[in-house]
Amino acid sequence: MSEYRESEDTRSEAYAELAAVGPYGVHPGHALITMVEPHPGHEYAYNRWYEDDHYYAGAMAMPWIFAGRRWVATRELQLLRYPEKSAVAQPVTAGCYISTYWITDGRYDDHMKWTVAINKRLNRDRRVHQARTHVFTAFQDHVATVYRDGAAGPRDYHALDHPYRGLVVEVIDVEEPRRLAGSPAAMVTIFRPTPLPLDRMTYVKQVEGVDTRLTLLWFLEQDPRDCWDGYFADLAAGEAGEWGVPARVELAAPFIPTLPGTDRYVDELRGE
Repeated sequence: MSEYRESEDTRSEAYAELAAVGPYGVHPGHALITMVEPHPGHEYAYNRWYEDDHYYAGAMAMPWIFAGRRWVATRELQLLRYPEKSAVAQPVTAGCYISTYWITDGRYDDHMKWTVAINKRLNRDRRVHQARTHVFTAFQDHVATVYRDGAAGPRDYHALDHPYRGLVVEVIDVEEPRRLAGSPAAMVTIFRPTPLPLDRMTYVKQVEGVDTRLTLLWFLEQDPRDCWDGYFADLAAGEAGEWGVPARVELAAPFIPTLPGTDRYVDELRGE
């Protein structure tokens, strides 16, 4: 028992040393964006696992993740997505849940060491729900944030805690977010995906297009169903001309926030 206690004290002391060095700002220098499709018939079990365990043990309890939020696409929202031949989601309706997490700037490598190790442990302990497919899971570096209202309103580090009513996930090759003026989107955060580590879990596929693609997260003050036609249904028009540079929209997908701790919306994920 004394040997165990001494070992525990030694590990605890390491935390005090680590806290005294390195970056510890509030800027979201990196993000984990993970869009997942539960297998048919496993929707409730998957949701309970993620809500009750994985959101915390597999993300929020890890060092340097400082904010997180989970979003859902009901069948009605899934049917708004495009393009039909998406390079991100096949079919384009796949991935009815997405989780977004902010990671402290400059702490990507530190976080990755922990996340790979803890996910191996969770798998060994059978705390990973297997009946799911990772449609679009990537760690991403922050490129820029653009605000509709300038200095007023929440900043990007508030975005996952502020009660935004919707999120539009847009994956493109090259584009600039010039649609903010007068829109229901208060801000757009722009990220560039990075390759996943070689020792990642085998059920998470390697990220494609890391040299060319960007991920835009549009944080909405309205339900996306109320503003989709007016502001987001024609994002593909930016493929050429409007943006002044060649660009291709690989995914435009609206979501609404989940209600933590509940099964709200699970019965709305599938069609007839």
